[in-house]
Parts: sequence; structure tokens; C-alpha cells
Amino acid sequence: MATTTQLARWWLAFEPCNIELNKWNVNSTQRRNQRFAQRTGTRLVCHAKGSEAGEEAGGQKKKVLVMGGTGRVGASTLRALAKGGDLHLIVGGRNREKGEALARELGGSVEFSAFNLEDASAVRAAIDGVDLVVHAAGPFQRRVECAVLEAAIDTKTAYIDVCDDQDYSMRAKAYHDRAVAAGIPAITTGGIYPGISNKLVRLNGKAKRIRYSYYTAGSGGAGPTILATSFLLLGEEAIVYVDGKMQKMKAYSARRDVDFGRGIGKKPVYLLNLPEVRSTHEVLKVPSVSARFGTYPQIWNIAMGLVASLVPKDILQDQQKVQGLVQLSDIAVRAVDGFAGEKVSMRVDYEGENGKKAIGIFSHKMLSVSVGMSVAAFVRALLEGATQPGVWFPEEEGGIAESARPKLLERAAEGTLNFVMNKSPWMTDKDPKEIGFGLYWE
Repeated sequence: MATTTQLARWWLAFEPCNIELNKWNVNSTQRRNQRFAQRTGTRLVCHAKGSEAGEEAGGQKKKVLVMGGTGRVGASTLRALAKGGDLHLIVGGRNREKGEALARELGGSVEFSAFNLEDASAVRAAIDGVDLVVHAAGPFQRRVECAVLEAAIDTKTAYIDVCDDQDYSMRAKAYHDRAVAAGIPAITTGGIYPGISNKLVRLNGKAKRIRYSYYTAGSGGAGPTILATSFLLLGEEAIVYVDGKMQKMKAYSARRDVDFGRGIGKKPVYLLNLPEVRSTHEVLKVPSVSARFGTYPQIWNIAMGLVASLVPKDILQDQQKVQGLVQLSDIAVRAVDGFAGEKVSMRVDYEGENGKKAIGIFSHKMLSVSVGMSVAAFVRALLEGATQPGVWFPEEEGGIAESARPKLLERAAEGTLNFVMNKSPWMTDKDPKEIGFGLYWE
């Protein structure tokens, strides 16, 4: 029988935006909660709740398949999920050697399933019989089909993807009615950014503007897939919304200097075409939305600007040609990563129609760890019933219920360098003047 301590749940209610964060195991985490409350300006309220969903009735572990499980994001997700020991995990992918090695590393209830993502029947067979599938087999740019989502709906399997492409996410969203009819909960863009970033600031009243700002040192320990994604995004115009009107801007332009706070500091960021811009505008009805990204050292930002300006778009929009660029740059990227590290930070700036401003900041010393914690947080939220049938963006109420949002953020924020919610901005970002070819004068 569960003890009183095991059943107790701490809720940290964030003010003024009414964001909550819950805690388990009161005795072991009380001092950490107090420090967290002092840092974020929260108050503690205690509620009781039953056990978390990890095992079905009768003690049978729920099955979670991670497609692209041998890649950086997929493997990180599996490592995060394996810590709980309460799930039957399946490493899905083509590379049997890497997949079986990862399964042995994780131990416990972990196995490898070999299949080709391009084989629709193999994908369906792999998904059939599991409780949830995580689609982490990117890049999603230029992909026109949603085969994994279709198979999930057909087999009545819950679904999460880590898509970071605006077009793909909207195609996935178009399956909403089919998912509702099948009674299947699904989340698209359920990663770190987009994903957790979409949940960092809760709107309290009507928002006038939201700015997403992201920073990653070096490549963040990125594998070839993530590097390819970066090049593909440079081949797209960055969509932003200003006073309700859509504008298309040159990729990696319109630099802003953003303070990411403790552990990161002030960094330059540049426009990219990311899906949370459109979903925030259309779902949350925010009239002005933009998303920017920057890296370190600054030479990489200059190089990204030059690629966006000088490399022909027909190359940057072709996955096969982009793979060639990835191979050419891989050695240099690895060399820089050796000293740059892989810190990651997100800052979300909110401005209400009433003039009220607030920010959320989320920083971690290792992107390769943090991305897995973020995806795993979405997995557990969905398994615990936080998502309604349909295809949802993270910021939608149907995607992650407001009551489940605190636990989602707590799980994702484990091990962060800095986690700030709904604080007033302490600085004004300035906009340097662009002088061309990715170069700026401050």
C-alpha cells in the first residue's frame, strides 16, 4: 500500500501567471522546493494525487517505441525514459549494431526493433502493439508524408513527434479529426524547442507579442541529422507576425542581443523559420510572434549568415545536397564542439496588451541530455492522460492539460542551470544594424 509520502503531491503555483509545478516525495525534496520557490517567486500548496502512470493494471509495463532511437535525440529520449524503470522501451531504427548496443547499455526492459522508415508496412508492424510511438527520425524538413502518424492513427497508438519544421507540423495538424475519430492522443513539435519552449510562459489575458529566443553552444553535440536540419532551415524564409500580419524575412537576419541570464549571459540571435511562430499566432491568437536562434563562437553565426546569403536556395532546399554540406562541415563542427561545449538556453518574452511584460528562461549545460528530458516529459504526460484525442501543439489545452503542465515543466527542468518563470525582464535587447552577409555593427 502506498504511504502518505508517496501519495502527497506538491504544487508550486507561479504568480502572477498562475503557472503550477508539482513535486513528489515531500520529505526528500522539501528543501529543494524551498530553494526553487525563492528563485522563482512561488508559493507552495499541497494536494494529494494517486500514483503516476507507468504501468498498466496488473503491473504490465507500457510499451514505448522511439523511432530514430539510435540518433542523438532518440537515444537521449530513451536514456531519460529508462531512468524510471517503469516502461518497456523499444529502440527503433535501421542500424542494428548501434540499436542493440544501446539496448544493452540501458538494460532492463529495453529491446531493439529493426525497420526502415521508408517501408510503410514495416513501420505499421513496428507500431502495432505498443502504447505510444515517439517519431524522432528527422530531419522533418521537405518531408511531405506523415506516414508514422498515419500508422499510429490506424493502429490506435498514441503519438509524439519532435518535428521542428513549420510545414510538416501543419500537415500533421491536418490529421486532427482523424485522430479524434480514432480516439488517439497525438502531439506534434513535442521536443525542447519547439516543445517545452511553447509552455514556458502562460498567457494571463491577451498577449500582444511573444518572442522566442534560443541559444546553443557549438552544435550542441549535434549529430548529422540535426546539422542537416540547420542547413535546411537556412534555405527557408523566416516567417514572423507583426501586428497580425505575416512577414517573410531572410533567414538568419534581424539580429537581436538577448540576455539568457545566469550561466549563459548575453548572446546574439537571428531569425529562423520555426513552427512555434505560426502555432502561437494561430492557436493562441498572438498578433506579433518571432523566433530567433544563435550559437557560439560568433564565427559560426557569421558562417550561418553567409550560407543563408550565398548558397543557392536549390541546394539548401534539397536534402541530398544538404547531406553533402553536412559531410564537408562535420570535421570543423566536431573541432569547435570540443571547446565550445553544448550549453543550451531558451528565453521566451511575453508582452500583454495591458503593457505587462514577463519572461521565462530555461538553461542546461548539455543539450544532448536536456532534449531527452524534454521529450520524455511529454511522453510521461501523455501516458498519464494529459492529452485529449486529436493532434495538438504543446501550447494547446488539448495537447497538455493545464493541470499537467507543472509536472511536465518539472520533469523537463531536471538538472537545469537556470529555470526562471514569469519574471520581469531586467534588460532591454538592442537591435544591431546589419551591414550585409551576416555581419552586424553594434
